[in-house]
Amino acid sequence: MTPQARPIRLGPRSVAALALVGAVGVAAFGWPFLAPPTSQLGAHAQDAPWLFAGLLVLLVAVVAATIAESGLGPKAVAMLGVLAATGAALRPLGAGTAGIEPMFFLMVLSGRVLGPGFGFTLGSLTMFASALLTGGVGPWMPFQMLAMGWFTMGAGLLPGPDRLRGRGELALLAAYGFLAAFAYGTIMNLAGWPFMGALASGIAFDPQAAVPANLARFLAYCAATSLGWDLGRAVVTVVLTLTLGPAVLRALRRATRRAAFETAVTFDPH
Repeated sequence: MTPQARPIRLGPRSVAALALVGAVGVAAFGWPFLAPPTSQLGAHAQDAPWLFAGLLVLLVAVVAATIAESGLGPKAVAMLGVLAATGAALRPLGAGTAGIEPMFFLMVLSGRVLGPGFGFTLGSLTMFASALLTGGVGPWMPFQMLAMGWFTMGAGLLPGPDRLRGRGELALLAAYGFLAAFAYGTIMNLAGWPFMGALASGIAFDPQAAVPANLARFLAYCAATSLGWDLGRAVVTVVLTLTLGPAVLRALRRATRRAAFETAVTFDPH
């Protein structure tokens, strides 16, 4: 009798909930490009972060629904808690200095082994726990939870989860971690860029400007403020993935088999 460990699969209601929170998240992050120039959103730029912080309630509800509908056993729930706690503990090690954030490589490997559903839940919970641990609770937290959930879920969507192993898999994960680290930083820039006011008129959001003009301003803002940090995060993720990846992947896969996620019991005829 050989247990075949499988990634956690989402039920229809969880998929619908994730699609809903994803749509709300896209609107929350991208409203500067989605709202017309005549919209009054720009007039309430200082209030918008607190309004968007209401996303936190929705994200927590989605995470809870995902755990409940997936039917996770005690071992799987314990593993989720251990990984979230480990990721939260890794985040303050570099204190964000020059983008040194070792938690990202663990999220990449965890999402790869455990699948996109578990990945989104793990990423969101890890960022939530990290915010509580470091005192980083604020209107930016729901954005961080959503962005980290997407980051970890993306690793679970990479091709060849059952076939690709060894150096090829490490190269794929390193490449994903490098690109996704920049994507994470770019997405998070959208959470703060519209609220700069007139501090930097050349790169600040202009509610009266057209989308192409604001896009150019946003790209200039990213290059001026976060490009170096994103590069540091990407390099650290790649280095840790290539050096520690083999051992961590083995440990995660062994723990997954022992947790027996959605185990299908098969009998060996021999």
